[in-house]
Amino acid sequence: MRGMRRLAFSGLLLVSLVGCATPSAPPEPPREVHTQATPQVALRESLALMMERGYVITQADGSLGRIDAALGRYPGYRVEIRVTQDSGGGSRIAVQALGGGRALPGNVVEPLLVDLQSRLGRENPL
Repeated sequence: MRGMRRLAFSGLLLVSLVGCATPSAPPEPPREVHTQATPQVALRESLALMMERGYVITQADGSLGRIDAALGRYPGYRVEIRVTQDSGGGSRIAVQALGGGRALPGNVVEPLLVDLQSRLGRENPL
C-alpha cells in the first residue's frame, strides 16, 4: 500500500510538472523603422521623445546606440530602443516594449514610432 501511494504521488507530481515544460509563445520581435537621419540624430530625437512622453531614462549610451526607459505611470513597462547604422548611410531604429518579463505587443510602441517618424522626416517602416 505504501509503495502504491508513493507511485501515485510521483505520477501526480510528474503530470503537474509537464505543464511547466511546454514551450512558450515566441517573443514579439522589435518594431523597426529606417530613416535617412544619422544614428546620432536618430538617437538624440528618440531620447527627446521619450523624455517628452514621461518616460524615465534608465540607461542611454550613444556609443552603443541604446536607450532603456521605463514608463513611470500605469501601466508601467520598459522600452528598449536600439539605433544602428543602416547600409545606405541612414539609421535603423528598433523599439520594443517589455512588461512582466516578456515582450509586449507591437501596438504598444506604434505611437512612439509614428511620432519619431514625423520628427525625422520620411522613413520606410518595416
